[in-house]
Amino acid sequence: MNLPENLRYSKEHEWISIEGEIATVGITDYAQSQLGDIVFVDIETLDETLDRDEVFGALEAVKTVADVFMPLSGTIEEVNPILEDEPQKINEDPYGEGWMIKIKITNSQEIDDLLDAKAYLDLISE
Repeated sequence: MNLPENLRYSKEHEWISIEGEIATVGITDYAQSQLGDIVFVDIETLDETLDRDEVFGALEAVKTVADVFMPLSGTIEEVNPILEDEPQKINEDPYGEGWMIKIKITNSQEIDDLLDAKAYLDLISE
């Protein structure tokens, strides 16, 4: 399983890449493998400010629908436009072209609560 060391992770299986006050968010390789083939991405929260752990969208896979959660409080600045026509990018490249949203972080202290790669691996290995 692919688990980049340079990213941070949430207990709800989102990955986070932070550059300044902007965080790019997607779901982990583990999460996409558990969901199966993703056929639809529903994110209607562009320009909304949400708190950590609030639902920002949903992923529809062949057999299930799963909510996706904000790993940090912030304003959703961008939604990945590729996912509208190619939701399978989340399965194919979860840490690259399959990113989901970019947020402007409103509470940088929450970053300390995110997991590093080792802690996330421990979480999914339980």
